[in-house]
Amino acid sequence: MIGVAREGALVTLTLQRPEKANALTGPMLEALIAAVESAAGAQALILTGEGKVFSAGADLDAARAGLATSPLWEALSSRIAAFPGLTIAALNGTLAGGAMGMALACDLRIAVPGAKVFYPVMRLGYLPQVPDPARLVALVGPSRAAMILMAGAKIPVEEALGWGLVDRILPPEDLLAAARELAGDALAASPAHVAAIKRMMRG
Repeated sequence: MIGVAREGALVTLTLQRPEKANALTGPMLEALIAAVESAAGAQALILTGEGKVFSAGADLDAARAGLATSPLWEALSSRIAAFPGLTIAALNGTLAGGAMGMALACDLRIAVPGAKVFYPVMRLGYLPQVPDPARLVALVGPSRAAMILMAGAKIPVEEALGWGLVDRILPPEDLLAAARELAGDALAASPAHVAAIKRMMRG
């Protein structure tokens, strides 16, 4: 349910469960963690999904069985955040729930029109993944982070663009091509150069 494609120094990971809105299961999270670790030598990483939803977050049955509080979510976002190259979330549709963690951990987020972003942890009674609130505040500020995490607002990507949560909005047919174009400079540079700039950005 996870597609892995490597083209030279570019790795694309694709969520492949469109019939379930790419809802994530434990094995899918484990596969994503392994794929990000295997991609460590690449210079750019793209995360995307099949269908019209990037991810609805945790699979409901798996969430009830304990996945909602699994350490796998934070393990995945931490691996993405530590990736030495450029990371791009190419959001082919709505981004929801625990899937927010992997997108927030990316360097860039691009999206298709009409998508929404929401993280209903307050309503569902769960805490967000530990790094997510700080990453969200760093992108959009504390008040807008509270809109998402505490007020449960569903933010259209057109509004999220103005907040800085999304960096560009593109037609679905152009999404992956735009992600590859954004990765172009990183792919043309040496791995050491890419990693050095990434370290400088982290402070």
